[in-house]
Amino acid sequence: MTSGTRVRDGGGVAAPPPARPRRRGISWAQRLEILALSGPAILVFAGFVITPVILAGYYGFYRWKGFGPPTNFVGLDNYVTILQDKLFHEALWHNAQIVVLSLVLQGPIAIGLALLLNRRMRGQSLIRVLIFVPYVISEVIVGTAWALLLQSQGAVNGILRSIGLDGLAKDWLADPSLAIWTLMLILTWKYVGFAVILFLAGMQNIPEELAEAAAMDGASYWQTQWRITLPLLGPTIRIWGFLSVIGALQLFDLVYIIWGQYVASTAGTSTMATYMVSEGRNAGNYGYGNAVAVVLFIISMIIALVYQRFVLRRDTEGALTGGR
Repeated sequence: MTSGTRVRDGGGVAAPPPARPRRRGISWAQRLEILALSGPAILVFAGFVITPVILAGYYGFYRWKGFGPPTNFVGLDNYVTILQDKLFHEALWHNAQIVVLSLVLQGPIAIGLALLLNRRMRGQSLIRVLIFVPYVISEVIVGTAWALLLQSQGAVNGILRSIGLDGLAKDWLADPSLAIWTLMLILTWKYVGFAVILFLAGMQNIPEELAEAAAMDGASYWQTQWRITLPLLGPTIRIWGFLSVIGALQLFDLVYIIWGQYVASTAGTSTMATYMVSEGRNAGNYGYGNAVAVVLFIISMIIALVYQRFVLRRDTEGALTGGR
């Protein structure tokens, strides 16, 4: 049947085919409005994100001192050196440990605190503020404070010795068997508040009628949380996991402030970002540092794409309109 064929209805009268809705094109005024609103953001993104990535990829092919035009072209030598350097392998392994431990430690603690603070209790607002305060403190202040507290003659060991627990006094920052756990303690103390606030915001979107209906059916408090709250909190947990993974891969400031460029490697807390700074800028080889930055960018991009493909896919598809 062609598009022009008339279809007869029950009374035998030929009915015209339904008219197709005409698409209205975007007018020039609307295009100018979109350009005016999105143009500044696009320019900022291109200038501070896209351009540095392109320049890093360009300088990564040179042995460059950081000033003047690069002339000593080395091709892929910088990247071959990165992949063969044991220090980079160690830094990559430390980043992998931090990613896993951040999810394993911070996630359950944050969920437990969020469930506790989601109930009505005295001092609820004050407790929320106290939990969130470490997150808003500058990394420089946090790193300096913890470095002073945890050094060999610091306040932590002083308190342990004063109460007769000399055997528990350790070299928290320089001992390779303890340093990574010390770092995780600091990271958990600082960033768990962000996860708690994020989970609390997600819990506010869960209808209270579901918990009330479960209680009427005889479900206990923990059964309600396990069967209703946590499944509905899944999208928020997955978004937090994505942010935690990316932040752990790019960790630099706290490690560099507390351990420095030399102790971090021997203590087992170096990361790809600290390796980039120590072997690039501090060594006067900016071309090599740019190559490390490109490798870090590629690793982060691959992990982000894989995470979005296999973990965030159903959340993003549910948020899109006009899909299948």
